[in-house]
Amino acid sequence: MTTTGSAAGAAERPSDGRTGEVTTAAAAAAAAPGDDWLHTQGNKIVDANGHEVWLTGANWFGFNATERVFHGLWSANITEITKSMADRGINLVRVPISTQLLLEWKNGQATVPSGVNAYANPELAGKTSLEVFDTWLALCKQYGIKVMLDVHSAEADNAGHVHPVWWKGSVTVENFYSAWEWVTARYRNDDTVIAMDIKNEPHGTASTSPRAKWDGSTDQDNFKYACETAGKRILAVNPNLLVLCEGIEVYPKAGVSWTSTTPTDYYSTWWGGNLRGVRDHPVDLGAQNDQLVYSPHDYGPLVFQQPWFSGDWNRTTLERDVWDPNWLYLHKENKAPLLIGEWGGFLDDGPNQKWMTALRDLIVERRIHQTFWCLNPNSGDTGGLLLNDWKSWDEAKYALLKPALWQYQGKFVSLDHQVPLGGASSTTGISVSDVQGGGSTDPTDTQAPTAPTGLTSTATTSNSASLSWTPSTDNVRVTGYDVYRGTTKVNAAPVTGTTYQDTGLSPATSYGYTVRARDAAGNVSAPSAALTVTTTSADTPTGAVKVRYKNNDASATDNSIRPSLQLLNTGSSAVDLGTVSLRYYFTRDGASSVSAWCDYAAVTCAQVKLRVVPLTTPVQGADAYLEVTFAGGSLAAGRDSGDIQLRMSKADWSNFDETNDYSRTTATAYADAPAVTAYTGTALAWGAPPA
Repeated sequence: MTTTGSAAGAAERPSDGRTGEVTTAAAAAAAAPGDDWLHTQGNKIVDANGHEVWLTGANWFGFNATERVFHGLWSANITEITKSMADRGINLVRVPISTQLLLEWKNGQATVPSGVNAYANPELAGKTSLEVFDTWLALCKQYGIKVMLDVHSAEADNAGHVHPVWWKGSVTVENFYSAWEWVTARYRNDDTVIAMDIKNEPHGTASTSPRAKWDGSTDQDNFKYACETAGKRILAVNPNLLVLCEGIEVYPKAGVSWTSTTPTDYYSTWWGGNLRGVRDHPVDLGAQNDQLVYSPHDYGPLVFQQPWFSGDWNRTTLERDVWDPNWLYLHKENKAPLLIGEWGGFLDDGPNQKWMTALRDLIVERRIHQTFWCLNPNSGDTGGLLLNDWKSWDEAKYALLKPALWQYQGKFVSLDHQVPLGGASSTTGISVSDVQGGGSTDPTDTQAPTAPTGLTSTATTSNSASLSWTPSTDNVRVTGYDVYRGTTKVNAAPVTGTTYQDTGLSPATSYGYTVRARDAAGNVSAPSAALTVTTTSADTPTGAVKVRYKNNDASATDNSIRPSLQLLNTGSSAVDLGTVSLRYYFTRDGASSVSAWCDYAAVTCAQVKLRVVPLTTPVQGADAYLEVTFAGGSLAAGRDSGDIQLRMSKADWSNFDETNDYSRTTATAYADAPAVTAYTGTALAWGAPPA
């Protein structure tokens, strides 16, 4: 990402003879081996006890640039900036750095950076860039922040990230590997540094030379091989670190060789954002593959007007056309965790903000790890979380980010087991032990939490059930929930949120669920009211179309039913909309007449035809269905209809009870809806009607 607008006159001073050896007095506050090391399980990152954690942070650049130190220290105080990040929920800071600077540190050539204002930073007066970094690490330890290093460029250069590969000039590939080994060895006993991002945004297009590719070779330009080699050499020094591998820019289509120079022969996306190659050539770290995290980058139209930002785009099209094929499949298929290393931008009350909100919502709903770009206000094409005084926060941008920061019961959560985020006296943060119940507890606390309420099913498939419930309360603190299928507890670690997906179920089978809350003292609540969930049939048809649904009405007992639907063409040719009909099943609750309206449709409401059809024989959850048909038109292959927002009410405007309606869920974001059927002609093409 561009890092323009740095302070003028930030020339380096000659070396003053200070060394960067681990044995110096200023070295890294190397403590005894800590308890905060992390590893992976499927698509999750967990601590040493197997408890899931959520890495949610931001980038602070400058060590990668000619200044060789954090930007902003020319006017603002390092302690104040670090404390403000912790107080506002940043539990991980990604620090861009250069291979050149690491080699200077390794060789004892660290210099005193002129980009530090000693008046604003008396604690940094006379310190070399390495000593500044070590001082900052000590602050992170004090405030409960963890650190990820990112080799942003080969050379110390504000625009060094533009170079597509990890070697340049006098910086060789072996220099790249040895620099990683050195910095890993320096901090191997300090679990403040928990992750290494091997190389920022390797890229290059069909005709670029050099460029980054991804295949099964040992070629110098194969980033998959470079990531494996660097990762293994890092883990040989410290086997506890997370190793992050970004994507590249292009990946060849089926049957195409990397020798092609034709742009249309490749799938193209953001620099570092293309992880399609992992499906064919996954990174292999050997016995330590449980330290591997993939790290795509993603940006909005103000950074570059990508093709997917034209026309009628939304979160659904982004997820389907961009995120799923390039990297989100790794999370959805439980292959590995994702940490979106860079995302962010200016708030424009328009397309860029629309993109940022969509990605933020995806991050929150799937608990994807992330480091926001960026803290710095001098990032030319994104701006930052801080304003130009390097002290005030952009409150509107922070408000957009805040839901994507790990919070528990109104407090921000650190990744440290002892130190709350914000430090020992923090009023805004807690430690990860506080969430997991692993911290100190009051032996006199014998009061159990209240039983969870509102247990409901938000989605079902043929082999899974998604549940949600209303939080419990406790006299001290609720630390998690246990989910029971019948009498069997199905979660290995306490559920720290209020949602859970139970998988591995049988098709067309009913299951009973209850949920219990627990507190830090080990007290367990009474069970929630039981909920019965029935999975869908395994032979649910999947024709050339499918239906997605979200609920536009949070109340299940008011006087309207308000489903939103999307029709997707999953085939390879256009679908004649005049042949398609959708059915949303519900109960009329004693009404002899129910009216239906189209409130909004991307295809226009004039094209949408509605009628309520009573069932000849009522079934569980339905005595009628809303039929949706179209006046005409076509739907291109791979496209969707856009929003179709519908509403139904009784003739006397009395209330419905939608609680057990067959097609209804409480989902507020679009999801596949097998309980809403689709027909092409008279043939069932999607979903399962109620039996």
